Amino acid sequence: MGTHRVVRIMDLATDAAAIAAYDDAHRVGRTLAAVVEAQHRHGILEMEIFRAGHRLVMILTLAEDFDAEGLRRIERDHPQLIAWQACMAELQRAPFADGEPWPVAHRVFRQSDHLSNEDRI
Repeated sequence: MGTHRVVRIMDLATDAAAIAAYDDAHRVGRTLAAVVEAQHRHGILEMEIFRAGHRLVMILTLAEDFDAEGLRRIERDHPQLIAWQACMAELQRAPFADGEPWPVAHRVFRQSDHLSNEDRI
């Protein structure tokens, strides 16, 4: 079974309290189990979120059978997931004027594409 990676970006509100609240909500034991379970059940094999200042970068490893629509559906219907999304929406800011949350970042460079077979370690 194959996997693929997707990179997404998002901003946070720039105040220290919002940044601290976001970090705290994502500490081990603080993120709702229902959130992590729904993501995993629908094909998110791994998710990492990195933060630099108020900028977030999410790296997803998705199963070949990732079910985006199924995940969207459960996020609309499950009370705990609705509450989580509302809490995150208070802290997050779309990074561009179009307002799209978590837009996909497209790869513009991959080092291995520039190396010959002899150059690879």
